[in-house]
Amino acid sequence: MKNLITNIKEISTSVLRFSGLAYWVEIVTDNPRCTYYFGPFLSTKEANEAKAGYIEDLDNESAQIIFVKVQRCQPSNLTIFDETTEVAAAPEITPALSGHMS
Repeated sequence: MKNLITNIKEISTSVLRFSGLAYWVEIVTDNPRCTYYFGPFLSTKEANEAKAGYIEDLDNESAQIIFVKVQRCQPSNLTIFDETTEVAAAPEITPALSGHMS
């Protein structure tokens, strides 16, 4: 019976996920500058119960959490890394010229 209930829950979650009606935990961090999506969940209650574990994991990785939100959505990527901060942090490469002319 437990397997049947688990299977029904998985099917229901999949239907909601593909229809955009599933709930997701969205966590935005700074350092690294990322947006993470955790889910899908059948209800806000289920998502809210799970979000503490995701926050704890990110805290353990020393991520600075900006905000956390539970919402219905259909994320195309589960992790979105803000590459502009990475590019800005990259060192500049300056060509070394000898100053000698032939």
